[in-house]
Amino acid sequence: MTNSAALHPHRIPGYDGGPLTHEVGFLDEPLFWLGHLGSCAQSEGAGELLFGADYDAAGEFQRRLWERATWPTFTVPLAGDHRIHVVYRTLTDEAGIDYLLHHPDWEKAEHLAQDDGHFMGPGLSWPELVAAADNALPGGSTTDPHARLLLLLPAFGDDELPGDAVDRLAAALRACTGVDDPEALGATLLEAQGAPGPAHWTAVDRGAAVNDGAYSFRNPANRFALPADRLSRVAAALAP
Repeated sequence: MTNSAALHPHRIPGYDGGPLTHEVGFLDEPLFWLGHLGSCAQSEGAGELLFGADYDAAGEFQRRLWERATWPTFTVPLAGDHRIHVVYRTLTDEAGIDYLLHHPDWEKAEHLAQDDGHFMGPGLSWPELVAAADNALPGGSTTDPHARLLLLLPAFGDDELPGDAVDRLAAALRACTGVDDPEALGATLLEAQGAPGPAHWTAVDRGAAVNDGAYSFRNPANRFALPADRLSRVAAALAP
């Protein structure tokens, strides 16, 4: 039986901060998604497609969110009792969103990405992103594949996308947001891919997926990269 407390933790091993709270109602709020995807819209045109006439309302929603004393946290379960936690770090001078991967047997969670003024990532390839969105495993913040895709999108970067990627992202935008042109926005977001831009993914020892992102924990060439054994277990946990 799945441990609900583990899927919705009051603390995440190795991660300091909080108190963590589970605000699943945010996922039904279109204004939440506009702010959540804001870092993915790097150009003026992308920002106009994303925010449109809701710019001021989205800004006010985000202001209230970031002024909270608690840290909104969302969870996406993965196979084998792994899970991704998305944590809104509502610190006055160090606000940001952390993407963490954990398993009950691990001593501490692994950082996949962080979305803030010092962006780190990408932490997910497109196949890993879609697999996490589509697995339909219960017990997390939502089983909706559209909401899961958008929740994890800022942690994604991949220079090899399938032909249906724009359609897939557009469907999620249409389902969760009120944007006027989800197809155009989806194409724009997938072209630029947020702060780090696209990264190239390859398989190395024991098939572990790594990338060449200059700010990625999953690029072995970076001085801050995860060690080889932890790169392997992260890749295994996220494998499509």
